[in-house]
Amino acid sequence: EEMERLRMGLKILFEIQPDAVVSVDTFRADVARMCVEEYGVAIINDIAAGEMDANMFHTVAALNVPYIMMHMQGTPQSMQQHPHYDNLLKEVFLYFARKVQQLRDLGVKDIILDPGFGFSFGKTMEHNYELLSHLEEFRIFELPLLVGVSRKSMIYRLLDITPQEALNGTTVLDTICLLKGADILRVHDVKEAVETVRIVQAMRNNS
Repeated sequence: EEMERLRMGLKILFEIQPDAVVSVDTFRADVARMCVEEYGVAIINDIAAGEMDANMFHTVAALNVPYIMMHMQGTPQSMQQHPHYDNLLKEVFLYFARKVQQLRDLGVKDIILDPGFGFSFGKTMEHNYELLSHLEEFRIFELPLLVGVSRKSMIYRLLDITPQEALNGTTVLDTICLLKGADILRVHDVKEAVETVRIVQAMRNNS
């Protein structure tokens, strides 16, 4: 079913915008292979960092495309049930260090890290803001950093608003993330995010 939906969507997308650079979000290696080989998809984005399909790392290496891997505690079925860490930063950093080495050993060159903000990915409100406060420390990996905080519960639960009302909070967090070293923002509100990036770039260009 995932393949059928992607085939339909990618076919339409590339007919309308043949030069688009497309990233496909999947944790299934066979889906990743189909998207790259049949449609020329440029990037694979895996929320499970290979944990849910043992063939994913080998597949990405063979496909030779950039690979976004996210930190997630547990599985999609369990990750919202009482997330716990003895040491959040240590565990996330060790997780990425192990995964990056595995990918390097397979010859994967283009790796992008996603800390996995959100209650949906096994992190409480406190975990999310602890990660945010230490985001610049991910520079130790010397890899591009992607963050996705757009309209997430770490905003609307904190402010006691709805996701539809969380655009202002999203812009604040996007700005903080950019200032702390984020290279890529995953967003819903493209215009507002582009404006945020332009403002931060203007500041840096004149610092």
